[in-house]
Amino acid sequence: MSKKHGNLSINSENIFPIIKKWLYSDHDIFYRELVSNGCDAITKLKKLDLMGEYGLPEDYEPKIQILVNPEEKTLKFIDNGLGMTAEEVEEYINQIAFSGATDFLEKYKDKASEEQIIGHFGLGFYSAFMVADEVHIDSLSYKEGATAVHWSCDGGTEFDMADGSRTEVGTEITLFLNEDCVEFSNEYRAREVLEKYCSFMPIPIFLAKENAETEYETIPAEEVTEKDTVVETIIEEPKFEEKEKEDGTKEQVEVSPRKEKAKIVKRPVALNDTTPLWGKHPNDCTDEEYKSFYRKVFQDYKEPLFWIHLNMDYPFNLKGILYFPKINTEYDSIEGTIKLYNNQVFIADNIKEVIPEFLMLLKGVIDCPDLPLNVSRSALQNDGFVQKISDYITKKVADKLTGMCKTDKESYEKYWDDISPFIKFGCLKDEKFCDKMNDYILFKNLEDKYLTLPECLHVEEDKKEADSSSEPADGEADEEKDTRKPIYYVTDRQQQGQYIKMFQEQGMDAVILDHNIDTSFITQLERRNEKIKFVRIDADLTESLKEDVSEEELKEAKESLTDTFRKALGDEHLNVSVEKLKNADISSVITLSEEGRRMQDMMKMYGMAGMNPSMFGGDRTLVLNANHALVQYILNNKDSEHVPMFCEQLYDLAMLSNCPLEPDAMGKFVARSNQIMMLLAK
Repeated sequence: MSKKHGNLSINSENIFPIIKKWLYSDHDIFYRELVSNGCDAITKLKKLDLMGEYGLPEDYEPKIQILVNPEEKTLKFIDNGLGMTAEEVEEYINQIAFSGATDFLEKYKDKASEEQIIGHFGLGFYSAFMVADEVHIDSLSYKEGATAVHWSCDGGTEFDMADGSRTEVGTEITLFLNEDCVEFSNEYRAREVLEKYCSFMPIPIFLAKENAETEYETIPAEEVTEKDTVVETIIEEPKFEEKEKEDGTKEQVEVSPRKEKAKIVKRPVALNDTTPLWGKHPNDCTDEEYKSFYRKVFQDYKEPLFWIHLNMDYPFNLKGILYFPKINTEYDSIEGTIKLYNNQVFIADNIKEVIPEFLMLLKGVIDCPDLPLNVSRSALQNDGFVQKISDYITKKVADKLTGMCKTDKESYEKYWDDISPFIKFGCLKDEKFCDKMNDYILFKNLEDKYLTLPECLHVEEDKKEADSSSEPADGEADEEKDTRKPIYYVTDRQQQGQYIKMFQEQGMDAVILDHNIDTSFITQLERRNEKIKFVRIDADLTESLKEDVSEEELKEAKESLTDTFRKALGDEHLNVSVEKLKNADISSVITLSEEGRRMQDMMKMYGMAGMNPSMFGGDRTLVLNANHALVQYILNNKDSEHVPMFCEQLYDLAMLSNCPLEPDAMGKFVARSNQIMMLLAK
């Protein structure tokens, strides 16, 4: 074959079916596209008026009308924007992906105003063919001497154009719906879709049923305006009641004055809010406005805890409101919604590229005109700019939270239990966020007081300085000593009540970490704060809980009790420790190393609960209190017939203060308890 050079060609017969069927993921999105085109047409006309190139009528009211006709299976989209000439229809409609918005922006780029043009790609109009067998356009341009144009297409690659009959500047698009999409001509379905995509578009949108009977309303006569069509004037005569005076005589007293009312054609009510709250400056918004907006957008009857108003003009334009909702469920069932808008046009919910993952647990709206959208305007193009937006949102959330902790700690503490899942999840997912929040994470202690991480460390440091037992044990090598500062914690106040009591008796404290995210969270904190460690209060017995005795003093007792308990429980590998606890009322406790317990939690998380925890260093240790009378009885009467039963009971009691018993073990414990009580009853 001879060498050849040329241009790639795109055939409309090939590309048009792709646009109709696969450009947009949701068929209902044509509403958004056609309404957006109408908004752009009006915005352009207003810009031309502002620049002196066109004069709007004094009574001009920008609006988009949508007429549904379920009987005829049609939809009409009518705007009073700048309209089109036949040449413009030829250029922007007959040529696929040729945007009039692009031309307009290029022509007037030096005369910008605050109002933004929505469209960019010149494809939105063709979404109509996803639902329609046939589409008609009737348009009249604002240009002096312009002739109305009529355009029609049956969904193929051929069209018809002729002079039209429209007499008002603007455009009317009529969709003849196919049988599969007749639902969109239903008024209620239309309202649903419009509220989804167009609730905050910048031009008023009105929905009505074509050829519907006229509806009326009655208003006070003084409220009638020039725009109202008065059908009837209604006079309500004054009303009187007979009342008795002090002297016993009666008189007629007016209880309702004469009223004049007017029966008028019902005023149309726009579906959308053209000036959403996020567009206002935060200083101009009241708390009630924020709450009302939240209820309206998210249909949530519970008031939000607080909110963050985003308002940024440089280096990119971004506005929005993020709400921290009131929740009553565990983290894994929380589901938030962040609605993303582009020039007040709804794009999608929870777009992960721009919304940090942890913030998807919140509820809010974000409007960013600078977003790099794909051609369907339903997703983002992969762009480094998007990451900057995401980083900014994360920073603003962190600034709000840290600022609240610094200046209004009382409110911050009040909200903490509700917002902690968001913050902890954020720390796990975003290292920068974790670093910013590190000193502003709260921990509730045993007295229900909230402490920051530095405050927790300060308390522990004070305890260490007052406790001489914090010195290294005999023979312990300095290089092997864990120098990290411990922060003790509780996961279940009831289950671990025995350990809590021992701690409180010695003036020690612990924090409550009872959320299912906490295991992963504290591991993250330890990794980013190398000088601290989190230790559950049942991981080991600190020296503060024990009397100061040498190992040699308890060596014989440990050997004897170990042997006795192993035989009684039938476990040759049972770990037994004997200590003299300061609290003589406690007979036995179970300890499980922090590492072993976390491994067990991980095993449960990943469905490995049936595996032997000892494989990962998770063996429990039974700690017996040599100061308790029952332990002394077993030590001195190891051959007694009831000692095996006492050993089993002590072990189960210790287990119950550490974790729930297995069903079989619980059954044996109950039966054994009854047996022991029968011994007492003899």
